[in-house]
Amino acid sequence: MSSSTSSSGSVVKKVKMGKRVEKMLKDKGGSTSGQDNGDDDPNKTPEPYICTGIFEADFTEFCRRNLLKDNEIPAVVIRPKPPCAQAPPDNKSKDSKDSNTSKDPTPDEGVDAANQEEAPPKTYVTKDKYAYFRPVVQVEMENEDKPTTVTEIYIRGWKIDSLMVGIFKQCWPIIEKLSVVNLWNVNLSEDVVKEFASFLPQCQNLKTLVIDGTWCPEEPWSLLIGEDSLLTSLSLRNNGITDKGAVMIGKALSTVKSSNKNLVSLNLSGNKITDVGAVAIANGLRMNRVLLSLSLANNNVSDEGAKKLGEVLSRFPLTHEEVVERRKLLSEKGSPDQGLLKSPPPSRRDRDRPGSVRSSSHMDKTDKKRDKSSKKKDTKRSEKDKDDARSNRSSADGRKGEKEDGKSSKTDAKKDKDDTTKGKKEDKWKKGGGSRTSLAGAVSQPTANADTMSTKTSKGKKTSSKDKRVPESDSPEILEAINPLLEQVESMDNQLWIPGNRCLINLNLSRNKITDTGMKGLLLAVQYQITLLNLAPSPAMKGILRMSLTGNDVKKTDETYVKLQEVLLARDPYYKPPEKGEGDNQSLAG
Repeated sequence: MSSSTSSSGSVVKKVKMGKRVEKMLKDKGGSTSGQDNGDDDPNKTPEPYICTGIFEADFTEFCRRNLLKDNEIPAVVIRPKPPCAQAPPDNKSKDSKDSNTSKDPTPDEGVDAANQEEAPPKTYVTKDKYAYFRPVVQVEMENEDKPTTVTEIYIRGWKIDSLMVGIFKQCWPIIEKLSVVNLWNVNLSEDVVKEFASFLPQCQNLKTLVIDGTWCPEEPWSLLIGEDSLLTSLSLRNNGITDKGAVMIGKALSTVKSSNKNLVSLNLSGNKITDVGAVAIANGLRMNRVLLSLSLANNNVSDEGAKKLGEVLSRFPLTHEEVVERRKLLSEKGSPDQGLLKSPPPSRRDRDRPGSVRSSSHMDKTDKKRDKSSKKKDTKRSEKDKDDARSNRSSADGRKGEKEDGKSSKTDAKKDKDDTTKGKKEDKWKKGGGSRTSLAGAVSQPTANADTMSTKTSKGKKTSSKDKRVPESDSPEILEAINPLLEQVESMDNQLWIPGNRCLINLNLSRNKITDTGMKGLLLAVQYQITLLNLAPSPAMKGILRMSLTGNDVKKTDETYVKLQEVLLARDPYYKPPEKGEGDNQSLAG
């Protein structure tokens, strides 16, 4: 009886201790998992979870809060890497091994060597049954010892539904160094793509997005490169994109009033894009001056799409909507100058002709009026200064003695000297033609000297105002991209023509249906870009440097195709022409 009471008392003590531990953990801020709390009190709402920046911990906690079981939560693992090359063995260890093997081994050592198992291979890793097919999230880190340094996330072969994308929406923006997201065969729906597009701009360092092998009937891929997008590289290979999706992507690249300002590389290879989609993407390149690389490989593009791309790369006429937008931009660009001059806007006739006699005579009249008014003001000021000086002299002579008389004479000499220098400046300004620039220079010189004098007297060191402005000049200048509508216009056949897109440097059109007709349009575009490049001494936009055209419906011996390949080979930055010595050796060997 006593033993039973003692055992029951020990059980009660254990229960009390367990409750005390839980209470202490709660007081200290530690808490059990969200699943345990939900089992204790299902009606109680869990406390809001604050992300720690550790992707594995945050991801598993949000999965548990969304009532996923432990066996349903995808594991977060480090992405496997190819085996590295083995280091060469040390000479010392090799010599020691040779000396040991030279001795006769004992029979026990021979038995142990025979029974020893071979080391497992390092070229692959074995897993349990069906573990390979379970969904996992692969990550890459800068430092594997620091779980907060996740830089890349890879998801392969499992569906991402609305529940999972909601979890990613809470986890990914907190990861500071996340720069690459790679998804393959994840079966996204339209709502999931829209959700991705809504929170991906919150990931400040996320620049590369790859969604390959994922079909979506609605094709809402253009939402990923909207105006708020920060992506610089987007890959949409083998997604079954048709002309419907290509038209929306072309509009997302640029329209008359807006354009994408961050996307540098776009890969649309392995889809179902025809000439209609290629023309839409070419129209998106009209006003886009950011995209550097475009791939339309392995599609159904033929001559019409190739011609349109060649037209956009060389030069093209402006549409009516573009002409109207150009006039608006020109008026907005000239409005600040008009506000400073306070002059009425010019008429349509004056706007068309560059400069007329009437405008120049009008400017001369206004300059003469300003000169006369400035002369009158100077004469009035000089007469007033003389009267004040005379009155000061008389009052000084009557009140003060000889010392005061000496001081007044010195001040009179200084004033006379100032008047003479002032007169010299006025004479010099008159001889120079009375221009406003010369007057501004004469006025600015005393102010500059005053600034230098003030800096000298303040600290006793010769520090001019120019020295103070040095840090401002060291700061890098931010160059804004020029709107293509504001480029130089050429009038031909009652149309306004502007130079085409010369920012695109890589174009991949391999494995399409382009014939020699389309090759001629591309050749003319490249030749036109070369002529513009030769006219400009140091152009910022180099034009097409690489163009892949293999696998099209044209013979390799075609004259246009061969000429285009020769022109592109000379422009390829990776091409190194053979040296003279190598050619001589080859000829001798032959």
